[in-house]
Amino acid sequence: MTAMTTPPSTPDAERADLIAALATARAALTNTVRGLSDEQAGERPTASALCLGGLIKHVASIEEGWLRFVVDGPSALRHDLPDGVTWADIAAGTAREFPQWMIDHQNDFLMLPGETLAGIVERYEQVAAHSEKVILSLSDLSVTHPLPEAPWHEPGAVRSVRRVLTHVIAETAQHAGHADILRETLDGQKST
Repeated sequence: MTAMTTPPSTPDAERADLIAALATARAALTNTVRGLSDEQAGERPTASALCLGGLIKHVASIEEGWLRFVVDGPSALRHDLPDGVTWADIAAGTAREFPQWMIDHQNDFLMLPGETLAGIVERYEQVAAHSEKVILSLSDLSVTHPLPEAPWHEPGAVRSVRRVLTHVIAETAQHAGHADILRETLDGQKST
């Protein structure tokens, strides 16, 4: 038996590995919609409110937001509330007004009137191409930014570029699994 050695990891190799892992997760997600009509992509075949077109919109939006965070820091992920509205109001469902970012987040899970599956996939491809350019342009994956204040972020937490990328990969893969279940429920097809 011959011992196998792994060549030493380099920053460029790590970057290429992360880009490849993200591309693999993206492909797993987008493969679930092959051959579907716009109507099918907007259907919600399970007890959840998820649809295939909405999942792709959501993942594109999340990736786009996190890559803005990588470049611009915490201002890219701000979650401001309207005047007089608190997080407790939001959590209790008693807010007199909901912030636009929250409405947009909910709409990301839906195919809205006028949206097409081809348009959603094309936008996702544009987000992916931009993400790759950003990742390739960064000098150091260890650079960190503080997370903006939000109830779901630990106070004082920071994220490195590396950790952001692993989060985006994990989120994309998780939603690819959701999409696989939706597709199989919709018409019995599997993405693989």
